[in-house]
Amino acid sequence: MKARKTMKTMIAAGLAVSMLAGGGASALANGKGNSRDQGKNNDSKYTTQAKSNSNSSTKGNVNIILNFPDVTGADVEWAMKYIASLASKRVFEGYEDGTFQPRKTITRIEALTAAVRLMGLREQAESAEEMNSNLNFKDADQVKKQYAWATGYVAVAAENDLFLESDDKVQPDKPADRLWATTLLVKAMKLGTEAKAKMNEKLTFRDAAQIPAGSVGYVKVALEKGLIDGYEDNTFRPDRPVTRAELAALLDRTGEQLPGNGSGQDQTLVTGKLAAAPAGNVLQVEKDGQTVSIVVDANAFIFRNGSRVALGALVAGDTLKIRTYNGTALFVEVTNAVTNTSFTVVGVYKDMTLTAEGKIATIKIAQTVNGTVQEAVYNAAPTVSITGGSLPATDRLIELKGASALVTEIKIY
Repeated sequence: MKARKTMKTMIAAGLAVSMLAGGGASALANGKGNSRDQGKNNDSKYTTQAKSNSNSSTKGNVNIILNFPDVTGADVEWAMKYIASLASKRVFEGYEDGTFQPRKTITRIEALTAAVRLMGLREQAESAEEMNSNLNFKDADQVKKQYAWATGYVAVAAENDLFLESDDKVQPDKPADRLWATTLLVKAMKLGTEAKAKMNEKLTFRDAAQIPAGSVGYVKVALEKGLIDGYEDNTFRPDRPVTRAELAALLDRTGEQLPGNGSGQDQTLVTGKLAAAPAGNVLQVEKDGQTVSIVVDANAFIFRNGSRVALGALVAGDTLKIRTYNGTALFVEVTNAVTNTSFTVVGVYKDMTLTAEGKIATIKIAQTVNGTVQEAVYNAAPTVSITGGSLPATDRLIELKGASALVTEIKIY
């Protein structure tokens, strides 16, 4: 729900920052879609239609897809990091056709499903016992008929106090708005008592009068925890429906503050400093006084300074947040980057974005790592120089040189 950045600023910076964090999850909007987020067919293997952009990692009987071909365009690319982070935890899994549909409005049943998964309760929600639960809601028959896969999720959500005491219906098809989603995730963080203690505090939004008195505490807690923010005109817009891209940011921020950081039984969060430059597909990470080796999947998403980069762009001394599935890293984020470090990378030119002034903002290249083609995006310095030709040079081999994660020289072969 961040609304502080203008579109031009985001394009120029090339960063995956949030305009509007908020929302709900899962992908089945009407019970008729082909969603991998439904909580069924989890032993099936799906493939994407992402062509060369397709990044999926099959672990055991679960195919985890991190790269979605429709997460393109300045209005949604800021959410790429959040989407990949959630996909690596199997909170978000997208659709069977490989798309994510980031601009799609989220429904309440989808939001509840994501919240339960974020809490690490997916296995419980999909157990036979929970799937056969009695739901004490007036629309329980509708849920069981249209969303049979979600019965266990609704039951677990009720058991964990994710509904309001006044809720007598699930309203599965109703769009999840900013206020409803905010309340849901504050409850998922087990901060309902804290929220109730803040019901009489003042909100400074211009439209604060549109926020019900019984919801003020939830909004206040969410603001204090950094989950949400207002818009540039100092409004909150509680009734505004949220999209899947917006949801991704809110979910990821919430997950960072949950016990275990929202990791499930097969997922592990590793944090520490990179002890040495990456060797092949292995990272040596210093954690609690010991050095551990972590194998990085060929299709892992790696972010440094807000941009997706190749594994080789990581620098010894970088502080890392690594999400693994069955012991293999699928998502790596540099949370504190070492500065003033030089780098040189070679790859095939794919694309670039421009600033409002027409200068190069980011440049995308493809590299082959362990036999797999990976695409990486690098931020360009305002004074970047080009030799050997001019861009675009589609599918030409190019060399990027730079420092502090900024490209300062581009050589076209």
